Amino acid sequence: MKKNTQCDNNTCFLCKSCIKEWLPAVVANKKNYNVKKGQVIFSEGDPVTGIYFVYEGNVKVHKKWGPDKELIIRFANKGAIFGHRVLGKHATHYPISATALEAGTICYIDMEFFEATMKVNPQFTYELMLFFADELQEAEKKMRNLAHMPVKGRVAYALLTLKDQFGINPEGHIDIELTRQDLASFAGATYETVFRVVNELIQETTITTNGKKICIVDNSKLLALTEDTAA
Repeated sequence: MKKNTQCDNNTCFLCKSCIKEWLPAVVANKKNYNVKKGQVIFSEGDPVTGIYFVYEGNVKVHKKWGPDKELIIRFANKGAIFGHRVLGKHATHYPISATALEAGTICYIDMEFFEATMKVNPQFTYELMLFFADELQEAEKKMRNLAHMPVKGRVAYALLTLKDQFGINPEGHIDIELTRQDLASFAGATYETVFRVVNELIQETTITTNGKKICIVDNSKLLALTEDTAA
């Protein structure tokens, strides 16, 4: 990764939550890197070295799912933390991978300094605890969906989740461009099935597409798909 020192020290989850007196220590210990689209930031099984934050761009956090498939656990956008699943007494290797979805800037902090930050900054540690709780609830929903929800409902849930996280751009599209394969990996389905479901949603005037861009036309129809099949 190409090193880059440009950072406002006021954007990421860490900088916004730690006490002001700690910011000089953050500045002295963090490392910023430019990443290219498709660049692997770390891979599942790599030795743990530290924690990452997104300064600019979007990152997918994913895990192997069978011999030749992957499951996207979540997306990290501007300011978000990732690589934090290594926190714990016995974690020595990253249990997931992280890949840049577009060119951007990543902030890295080594594990020793990150642990010191948690001890010195109670507000940051509290915010991190709340983040873990929300992430656990979302993971439980995805597990339930994979077990009980048909693919069409999972695709609808994935689109609504992306809309909530990334918002809508001025053209009315969900403000992130994903390949159909990435959408399939996020929904926990095959590319072929998701391609068919997306075409069905287009024919039903529930969504429209423009290349990789997706516009939700009827939010209530997508929501109904998730509610009707989640029981």
